[in-house]
Amino acid sequence: MKQQQTAMKLPLPLLLLLSLAGLSLAQIVPRQSWCRQPLSPRLPRVAVPVRLIVIHHTASAPCYTPQQCQQALQQIRMGHLLRKFRDIGYNFLIGGDGRIYEGLGFGIRGEHAPHYNSQSIGVAFIGNYQRALPSPQMLQAARTLITIAVQRRQLQRNYALVGHCQTKATACPGRQLLDELRKWPRWQPKP
Repeated sequence: MKQQQTAMKLPLPLLLLLSLAGLSLAQIVPRQSWCRQPLSPRLPRVAVPVRLIVIHHTASAPCYTPQQCQQALQQIRMGHLLRKFRDIGYNFLIGGDGRIYEGLGFGIRGEHAPHYNSQSIGVAFIGNYQRALPSPQMLQAARTLITIAVQRRQLQRNYALVGHCQTKATACPGRQLLDELRKWPRWQPKP
């Protein structure tokens, strides 16, 4: 139902364009499908629309099926909880199955990029992209998510796109993925 409401908010030309490209707004998999624990209502919110998309990789094994991706999400969340995060740190994650998985979702402050969490949406590609690129299907899923975020007014139209390594000293999101992001229209050298 929520996904249908999202689709209804998008202008018809954009919906047709997404449809022609073989994309579906149903690619967003709700959190409750992979995590039994609901989000705490006490999690801090962000003032929307935010100005940044921060791209990460999980530096873990990739996943290729919905079952593998859901298991990976649970492992990532447990790892974040062990690190004393309030929940999974990312707002959304992109699986090797081409689906967008809701982590914290829109409007919740993530724990993915210190000093930038309150002004960003954190998107992580499941896998390690130091030496290889995510699949075209995964890259398109990220573009679709960005389009949805702008349309839903969760992300400013003039947003900036950065890699995690641009917010702190880290190899994330991996050399190959960062090189790809530099080609995207809203990529910025500084957050």
